[in-house]
Amino acid sequence: MQFKDYYDILGVKADAGEAEIKSAYRKLARKYHPDVSKESGAEEKFKGVNEAYEALKDPAKRRAYDQLRASGYKPGDDFRPPPHFGEGADFNTADFGEEGAFSDFFESLFGRGGQRGGRSAGPRRGRDVQARVEIPLATAFSGGRERFSLRDSTGGERTLEVKIPAGILPGQQIRLAGQGSPGMQGAPAGDLMLEITIREDARFRLEGRDVLATLPIAPWEAALGATVTVPTLGGDVELKIPAGSDSGKRMRLRGRGMPGRTPGDQFVTLEIHAPPAQTDTQRKLYEQMAEVFTSRRATA
Repeated sequence: MQFKDYYDILGVKADAGEAEIKSAYRKLARKYHPDVSKESGAEEKFKGVNEAYEALKDPAKRRAYDQLRASGYKPGDDFRPPPHFGEGADFNTADFGEEGAFSDFFESLFGRGGQRGGRSAGPRRGRDVQARVEIPLATAFSGGRERFSLRDSTGGERTLEVKIPAGILPGQQIRLAGQGSPGMQGAPAGDLMLEITIREDARFRLEGRDVLATLPIAPWEAALGATVTVPTLGGDVELKIPAGSDSGKRMRLRGRGMPGRTPGDQFVTLEIHAPPAQTDTQRKLYEQMAEVFTSRRATA
């Protein structure tokens, strides 16, 4: 059995505070979660991160581990727990709901499934579980219900239908009570925390609560001004293009972004597109325009 450096696994220093340890754990758990990670060995890394956090988040386990680590052990060193290690300590160990969730190293120090030396840890609430899911931009805007297939801790799949609130943004989370890891000895299950990502959309992109879009217009609409139809997430609206507009001009549609306490806006960037001349009449019109504007430049 080899010694594990839990601080090294989480990428924090030995004097890191609780908030820093928790933040590092959440970042790595998202990175290596089997539902989203494509990295080789992600599942084992995910288990290692969970184990390291389990050892360091509990003050009693962390104190005992720090004393052991201070004796000079390094990662990979052969290890046997010292006699009477942790004697008299109340190690509160969570249960992942599966055999082998903790390594032999962890269990040699803190016991298996919340028990050490025959003592029962008593009922324990299940662990909260995190997963990342992707939804269409239209659902994020208007809300609705989406179905997700997620892998559980045993490698099986389950399908959940989840209510999506209108106006949810990337990175925000939805809590599903009781859908996390099972509790111990009749205690309630943990919660499932779904982190939202939003699928790329062909017409729109998000910038906070604002929505950005590009609008193609004809040269005469830009030169003379026009009222054009503009698509938004909430439906088409009319937009007045001022005469003399250039490509790159940005126009605001107030309140047409993502809903919320303060709704976002939609910003429309104009792009002038010249339609191809496909008939003799169209070609003649372009020739006339070329003559008029060329002679105008020459006399300017």
